[in-house]
Amino acid sequence: MRFAIFITICSLVTSCSNKFEQVVNSEEDYQIIPKPVTLEMSNGRFLVDSDTKIQYDSDLKNEGSYLAEMLSLATGNTIVSSADTDQGTIMLKLDNTITNEEGYTLSVKFDKIIIAGKTAKGVLYGIQTLRQLMPSSIEKGQVAELTIPAVHITDSPRYQYRGMHLDVARHFYDVDFIKKYIDLIAMHKMNTFHWHLTEDQGWRIEIKKYPKLTEIGAFRNGTIVGHHPGTENDNKKDGGFYTQEQIKEIVAYATKRHVTVIPEIELPGHSSSAIAAYPYLSCFPKEPTVVTNDMMSEKSKELQAAGTPKVVQETWGVFNDVYCAGKEETFTFLQDVLDEVIPLFPSTYIHIGGDECPKENWKRCPNCQSRIKKEGLHDEHELQSYFIQRIEKYLNAKGKQIIGWDEILEGGLAPNATVMSWRGTKGGIEAAKQHHDVIMTPGHSCYFDHYQSKDKDNEPLAIGGKTTVKDVYAYEPTPKELAADEQKYILGAQGNVWTEYMGTTDHVEYMILPRMTALSEVVWSTKASKDWDDFKWRLEHFKNRYDNLGLNYAKHTFKSE
Repeated sequence: MRFAIFITICSLVTSCSNKFEQVVNSEEDYQIIPKPVTLEMSNGRFLVDSDTKIQYDSDLKNEGSYLAEMLSLATGNTIVSSADTDQGTIMLKLDNTITNEEGYTLSVKFDKIIIAGKTAKGVLYGIQTLRQLMPSSIEKGQVAELTIPAVHITDSPRYQYRGMHLDVARHFYDVDFIKKYIDLIAMHKMNTFHWHLTEDQGWRIEIKKYPKLTEIGAFRNGTIVGHHPGTENDNKKDGGFYTQEQIKEIVAYATKRHVTVIPEIELPGHSSSAIAAYPYLSCFPKEPTVVTNDMMSEKSKELQAAGTPKVVQETWGVFNDVYCAGKEETFTFLQDVLDEVIPLFPSTYIHIGGDECPKENWKRCPNCQSRIKKEGLHDEHELQSYFIQRIEKYLNAKGKQIIGWDEILEGGLAPNATVMSWRGTKGGIEAAKQHHDVIMTPGHSCYFDHYQSKDKDNEPLAIGGKTTVKDVYAYEPTPKELAADEQKYILGAQGNVWTEYMGTTDHVEYMILPRMTALSEVVWSTKASKDWDDFKWRLEHFKNRYDNLGLNYAKHTFKSE
């Protein structure tokens, strides 16, 4: 009798195994973005159930926990991950034979899944691919029967720098949203978060030696209404800042997702908020802040009438009141600020801005003119170069490298600087020819503050321009003007999100998605594999993930043309 029961159980197990081993999959099961280098479909499906266990190499605890949490949410079962178990049906491991530092292999069979990476980062990218092989409904809860189609994938990125920028100085977003933004970066196999923390309209990072930066500089007394120059001032106090503890929390969160956080501390221009806090940083401390077309708030007018000339800027644009390049106090201040910034960010890079710095105040400032004469400079452009190079030298001594917008080419490029090319591609080409590293982020393809269609009347307010998802997808980061030996200096590309007109997180999501998804394939997948119609088909599947994650995205691409 016991023998008969044993035979029956074995038959059931064999039947169950055969059921998942023989399933015939279709191309619908493999809609992955960004497109992997190679993907071999197979028959069979892996069943995730209460018996599923994750085994990981000892250095992959973070990745094992990440996958276990994902699968537990999806199935309602507690999926165990451990470095000790020898019963793992899902294995995460490091493989030194993989050549690319971010490369991975993913093998799914009906009875086992193996994800291997050169590094932990590669393993996490393999997990992100596995995530897309599962139904999008896993993003919001349990799936009745979770199976994963059999496949073998070998994959690695085309570019080493794959970034997304976010300006939190024009509008402030809370810690939870910053973490959500980082999650989106990781989901798209991008690896860098460029965090724009200081601007004319707000200073967002706590600097303990200079408390007025957040007491005064983090808040503006009003904001223009409508498109620049505005129709009126809303007279509403607006702002916020991140404490150093919150910065540490966010950086730690990003590190677990293998996202590098690069802070931007803007200089020498776009410095109104710092000058409002410490007027001596201006060439002319007693000259009042000017708001375009006299759109200043009532509160700021009262302050100026009472003898406080400098206020945080309330409109958008470029302003003449910049850091004084002639005063030693300016450099002392910036070095002190950077001394507090550096320990918070393990990134090799610090972004120092360097863009849109008018020279009018420097031309009439005795201190700046004295600096030009003393240093043997020819003009104010070389004074800006002096400013950037002096900051670079300071940061290099602290073990950091600088990134700057392409204006830092003017007057001579700092010796070790990386250039972020935003005014088209010319600056990037010039920097690469000078053998400087370059990150491409031209406005025509990578600025996600542009409108997304011709029908602007039915679009949320944007800065202008038009950049569609198709425009982003068509972008080629490596300029044809570069010789073969110069192309290596193009590190990658980045999507920029300037938030003058993005007052809510929903608006930010609408502006980045699905353009961010298109860019993720541009910077990851091979040039030869790019195909708009194929991408658009896969994007139709990917948008279901947006829906289940509760994301607010633009739907132009999904409408019939």
